[in-house]
Amino acid sequence: MRQALRARNIGAVFRHVQQYSGASQARIASAVDLSQGRVNEIINGRREVSRLDVYERIADGLNMPDDARHLLGLAASREKRTGGAAFDLVAFPEVVRVYSSQSASRTEIRQHAAAAQELDVLAVRGLGLIGLNDSLLREFCLPAEEGGRGLSVRVLLLDPESPALVRRAAEIGESAESLAGGVRLAEARLRELHGSVAVYRYRQLPTWRIIRTDATMFVSTFDVGWEGHESAMYKVMETPHGPLYRGFRRMFEALLDGAERTV
Repeated sequence: MRQALRARNIGAVFRHVQQYSGASQARIASAVDLSQGRVNEIINGRREVSRLDVYERIADGLNMPDDARHLLGLAASREKRTGGAAFDLVAFPEVVRVYSSQSASRTEIRQHAAAAQELDVLAVRGLGLIGLNDSLLREFCLPAEEGGRGLSVRVLLLDPESPALVRRAAEIGESAESLAGGVRLAEARLRELHGSVAVYRYRQLPTWRIIRTDATMFVSTFDVGWEGHESAMYKVMETPHGPLYRGFRRMFEALLDGAERTV
């Protein structure tokens, strides 16, 4: 159960509850305020829980003790009652999964994007993420009149005219002209989405590459000699006391404040 809670594998949590308490799916559904069909999908791996409020309902409904709530990344029940933080040193896990690269996380990223209301992307040129027809996220960004869901999308790309782009091009052994051309191509292709995507140019040297789908982020890094999709990718989820999600969200908003909108 501890392993399932650390991994936020709610399907495994429900299966343990069934096995060791004898509770039916209907009884679990009633306790956690979900439909029996949804509980069945979670147990059988066809749906994943990602929203913080649903984790809270599950923890409350299953009457989890404080150590179990902490493993799930939630505040202790006494903290909820008092509105204050406990003084004991407890880890609040935000990094719930680590992938070797973007390709290894592709399926999960797409599952989150398909259910999200908001999508933020911080990239260099973003062609593999959103700029081309077969990119990882492009199909989810289509306008409603073209079969899309009306997703709110913000994309930050590296300014092709900035000194930071010249330095980044040198880091990966590419000409500045080629890298700048990739950014401009991505902007042109995103412009084809008819206003359903807002695109901005930032001018700082890229360090973090971020895909945010509502309260879940997939974070990787840029460094000398490799691109963001080649880096290990960390799945970071919002928790009541965790600094990582808030820090990355704050960084994105700060970059956006100083960026120039181009699409």
